[in-house]
Amino acid sequence: MTSTPSNPQHRSPRHPLPHRTGASSSAASFGDHLRTWRQQRHLSQLELADEADISTRHVSFMETGRTNPSRDMVLRLCERLAIPLRERNGLLVAAGYAPMYRERALDDPALAAARQAVELVLKGHEPCPAIALDRCWNVVATNQAAQALLSAHISPELLAPPVNVFRLSLHPQGLAPRIANLAQWRAHLFERLRQQIQATADPALIALQEELRQYPAPEEPSPLVLAGEMLGVVMPFCFESVHGMLSLISTTTIFGTPVDVTLQELAVESFFPADDFTAKVLRDVSQRNPEA
Repeated sequence: MTSTPSNPQHRSPRHPLPHRTGASSSAASFGDHLRTWRQQRHLSQLELADEADISTRHVSFMETGRTNPSRDMVLRLCERLAIPLRERNGLLVAAGYAPMYRERALDDPALAAARQAVELVLKGHEPCPAIALDRCWNVVATNQAAQALLSAHISPELLAPPVNVFRLSLHPQGLAPRIANLAQWRAHLFERLRQQIQATADPALIALQEELRQYPAPEEPSPLVLAGEMLGVVMPFCFESVHGMLSLISTTTIFGTPVDVTLQELAVESFFPADDFTAKVLRDVSQRNPEA
C-alpha cells in the first residue's frame, strides 16, 4: 500500500470529459473511447503512438474503426493512458473482448486478505480517526476514534448508509457549521474531486460534484495562511467539537498494485492531530471510551 498527501496538485482539463466506458456508454465504439481518453490525457496521436511503440497511422485507424485492436493492444493502450481498471473493462468490451478485472464486495471471501489489511490500518491508527472509503467517498469502514467523532457531531439521519464524507463535510446540517476554515476546506475538497473526475470521468463523481455545488458556499477566505497549514502539502481540518477546537491533517493510503476494481478504488483516510490540544483530546476520548 502507498500513502500520499490528501491534497495533491491539480491541472484543469483542457478537453471535455470523456464518456464513462461502463454500461451507460456501451454503444460507443472502441475508437470513440480511445479518442476521448487520449484527449483527456492531453496527447496527440503522435504522442500516444510513441508511448505505445506503434505507428501514428495505427492509432488513427483504431480511432476511426478501420482497424480492430487485439486484446493485448487494448491493454497496452490502457496502460499507457493510465486508465482505471473499471474503465479498462469498458474498453475491452467495446473492442469485443471479455472484461478482465473483477469487481467484488469487500466482504467477498476472495478479498479476505485485503479486508484484513484495511482493518489493520484502521485499528493501528487509534486513537486518531481513520476511515476506509470507496471510489465515491462513501464510508465502508471506520475505526473507533472516527466512529466516536461522527456520532458525537452528526445526526443519526445523516449517518444512515451510504455515508458520504464529502456530503457530511459540506452539508448545512452536517459538519459545515462547525468547520472553522470552511471556505478553505470546501475549496480543498472540490480540488480533490476535480482531480479524481479528471482521472476517471466517473459519472457518479460528477453527480456528487453537482450536488455539493448546491450547498451554501461560505464567504471567500482571507489570504492569511492558517495555523498548521503547509502550502502545497496539507490543509488542516479545523472544527469546533464538543471538546473544543480540533485541528487535523490527513493522508490517503491506497493499494499499490491492485488487480481488482474494488481494491483499486479503495482508500483509507487517516487523520493526525495538527496541534497538542487535538492530540490530547483524542487520547482522552480513547481512554474514556476504549470500546466506543
